[in-house]
Amino acid sequence: MAGNPERRAALVDAGTEVLARSGARGLTFRAVDAEAGVPVGTASNYFTDRDDLLRQIDARMHTRLAPDPEVLAGLMAAPKDRTLVTALMRDLMGRVTRDRTGYLALLELRLEATRRPGLRASFTESVRAELEYGMDFHRRAGLPGGDETVAVLYLAMLGLILEHLTLPGVLEGVLPGTGVPDGLVERLVTTIVPER
Repeated sequence: MAGNPERRAALVDAGTEVLARSGARGLTFRAVDAEAGVPVGTASNYFTDRDDLLRQIDARMHTRLAPDPEVLAGLMAAPKDRTLVTALMRDLMGRVTRDRTGYLALLELRLEATRRPGLRASFTESVRAELEYGMDFHRRAGLPGGDETVAVLYLAMLGLILEHLTLPGVLEGVLPGTGVPDGLVERLVTTIVPER
C-alpha cells in the first residue's frame, strides 16, 4: 500500500464526496480517482478494497465532524446546565450543516452497514465509541442528566439531523414557535435534559 498520508487523506475526502453524492453503489476506485483528480488506479494503491475505503471514510468523518477545541473550551466556560447542553447541540447542528457532505456520507455508511457484516461491525464499534465518549464527557463536565439522557438526546438529534439534511421541508411549520433547526434543538434539550 502506498504511504503518502496527504494523498491518502485527499482520496478519503474524495471518497466521502462520491459516497455522499452517489451512494455506496457509486463508490468505486475509478470514481474516487476522478473526484480526486489523480490518475486511474491511484486509489487501488492506497486501499486494499472498498471495505477498507469505507472504514477509512468512517474514521475521517468522525475527525472532520469533531468539535473545534477552541469553540468547545469557550462553551464549557458557561454554567453546566440545560442552556449549555443546548449550546453544545447547536454547535453540533452547525458543524453538521457546514459539512453536509461528510454527514451524508456517514448516513450512507449506515445504510451500507446493513448489507455488509464486516462494515457493520466496525461502524457499530466507531459509533458506539462516539456515544460512550459523549456519555463520559457529559458525566465529567457535570452536565444535568445521566447516560440515559445522553442516549435519548443522541437519538433525538440523529433524527433531527436526518430530517434537516435530507428533507428539511418536513418540519417547517409543524411545531409552532420553533425554528428549524435551532428552535427544535432547544425544544429537544428542554424535553429530554432535566433542569438539574
